[in-house]
Amino acid sequence: MEAVKQKNFQQPIILTKILDDDRLLVVDATTTIRYLNKDTLEIVGGFKANITHMRYKTSVVAFSSDGEYFSSLTADCRQTKLFNTNTKKTIATMERHHGAGACTGIDAHNRYMYSCGEDGKTFVTDIKSGKLAFTMPIHADSINDIAFSANGNWVATASYDKRISLFNVSTMTPKHKLRAHASPIIKIKFLSKNRLFSVDKKNSAMIWNIYSGKVIERLNGIHDDVTQVVVGGEERFLFVGTSLGYIMVYELDKYEQLAKKYIKISSAVTSLEFDEKSNHLIIGSEDGDVLCYNIYEGEQNLRSLIQNKEYNFLQKYVDENPLLVYTKIYDVIANLWEKTLEKAVYCLQNGDRKMAVALFAQFKNIPSKNKIMQNILNEYQDFDKFALLAKQDKIVLAYGLANLHPMYKDAKIYKMMEAKWKKAFEVAQKYSLDPKGMDKAREILSPYRGISDKTKLMQELFTKGEVYKRFRVAIGQKDFKICFELIKQNPYLREFPEYELLMNYGDSLYMKSQGLIKNGDTHAAIKMLRILADFSDFAEEAKALMFDVEARQRFFKAVTEEDIVNSYNILATSEDLQSTDDGQRLQKQWNDDLMVANAFAVEGDVKGIKKALEKYLTISSKYMSLGTVFGWAYMVQLENAMKEGRDKFAIENGIKNYILNFGLQDQILSFFEIFTKEYKDSKLNIELLSKGSLSMWRPSMIVESILE
Repeated sequence: MEAVKQKNFQQPIILTKILDDDRLLVVDATTTIRYLNKDTLEIVGGFKANITHMRYKTSVVAFSSDGEYFSSLTADCRQTKLFNTNTKKTIATMERHHGAGACTGIDAHNRYMYSCGEDGKTFVTDIKSGKLAFTMPIHADSINDIAFSANGNWVATASYDKRISLFNVSTMTPKHKLRAHASPIIKIKFLSKNRLFSVDKKNSAMIWNIYSGKVIERLNGIHDDVTQVVVGGEERFLFVGTSLGYIMVYELDKYEQLAKKYIKISSAVTSLEFDEKSNHLIIGSEDGDVLCYNIYEGEQNLRSLIQNKEYNFLQKYVDENPLLVYTKIYDVIANLWEKTLEKAVYCLQNGDRKMAVALFAQFKNIPSKNKIMQNILNEYQDFDKFALLAKQDKIVLAYGLANLHPMYKDAKIYKMMEAKWKKAFEVAQKYSLDPKGMDKAREILSPYRGISDKTKLMQELFTKGEVYKRFRVAIGQKDFKICFELIKQNPYLREFPEYELLMNYGDSLYMKSQGLIKNGDTHAAIKMLRILADFSDFAEEAKALMFDVEARQRFFKAVTEEDIVNSYNILATSEDLQSTDDGQRLQKQWNDDLMVANAFAVEGDVKGIKKALEKYLTISSKYMSLGTVFGWAYMVQLENAMKEGRDKFAIENGIKNYILNFGLQDQILSFFEIFTKEYKDSKLNIELLSKGSLSMWRPSMIVESILE
């Protein structure tokens, strides 16, 4: 792979990011910030923050997507600073960590700056006000990485303690502590479809379901320390950069590694970004290079080869760039191959081997195809013998040959044999229902003795006739629970025609229910899904669909009736509902009101917060978020009280009240340290105080002043 464009900035590149206005942001280890024209890599602006980062394996710099704010650890990592890029002024300084800071981040909606430390703590600062907003669940060891979901609802932190902490920002609730890694986790990345990628220090990589908290897949083939990851190609590919300068590529549908050494650069990969508009992978290196690669390099060559019908050279380009398989032009080749294969097999089944060889000729120099073609030609050497045996009704020998050559089972003559068998078996089944007809059933099926898979079915039919009768009755009565219980206990029933009819009925129910859901007829859809829930193969999905459909019904009913309480409570249970027009409108309304409330929280104005968020005070799904805002205001009241030199006992009372309402959060612990330094004669022992928790906070606990 060759870079299509590149530029060198001498210092290690620690961040590359495409901003909302389509400029390419490049930050180096001296925190020199440059804005580039994404197409030419020409510098179109920038400035220097003059912070030299000696450590940059973690995210020591972060930018908002609009480019208006950025955060950075200081050179000694003792502080995390938030800056306004227009004024170049410091908005906030986070220095509450016990020890060094480890990494920083700004969420997808540009609301908060996150400061993660070696003490396992994460402090979250409101960007607009520069005030501490809330803290995240604590890790037992240093935090190595932080990641945000594209919809802004989720944040994840990964730690040396081998855990990943998942936190829902929209509800202010911890979701999971993901445990499966046996080594410190160094990188995480949110993927589409509610998934999360993680990799640890021993190069063990996993894909998680963020809702269930379970591992979906373990990725193999990572041979080097991972430094950066990015997703691209419409969320199809995961690109993994390493300390030795390699880029590995994984496909995210089947989780296959497509290339172990897709790209090799001369130094460690220190940043990764993907440009969806141009399909360019943008790599920042430790040598100061910014390199852009077209992930579909060679696509034009494929197009030219197809136009000239030079198929023999196709494999060369695919071997050099395995991602070409995912291009539209390659689909043309794939379709041509499938049609050629179909025609060649048809010729072989009709005894025209010469024509089959001629059809295969255009693909003979493609190793992967050549092997398939040779296997097919070898398989069909005995096909004439098979066809003759079938025509002569020597079915035992014919079936034996078909079992040796499974490809024959696609042939028309084999399907005719199977149709004949099924017809005979159905007739025998009818006779077997009558105790006097068992001999007749055996006579009908006698030609199939000696065919192993048929003999087994015949024996089951003759010895378990009562089970089969019950199965047929259950199907007739549409008692599908009994049907599948019988199938579970008697797997041979799967081979009977009734089972096929049963599954076809299940498929049709599923398809009809999907159509009804799409057309908005949810009542009829739920009726079908309730039937489908009795089908073991569909049960789990049917129940999940019913939950979603019923949630949608209740949600849209609540919205129509302007029932704000139920609207928000149901919305909190479903990410899908959050993506609807009504869901987005409600989320925007909440975010707008929350911003107003945050402005009051900065001033410690509880009355203002209460007025701004009054309509949410009865919504249970918002309690954690509400508690966070009111808790923020109370912390401001405590800080202001100390600045004003208020009476020690009043502040102690405020500390007691805060801990009683919210528990021993990081905010109050940090404040208490400062308080005891200022009021050295205080005898207050916070460990002995009654402790509440944010999860138990309720609006009934609101007071205008935490000091009273």
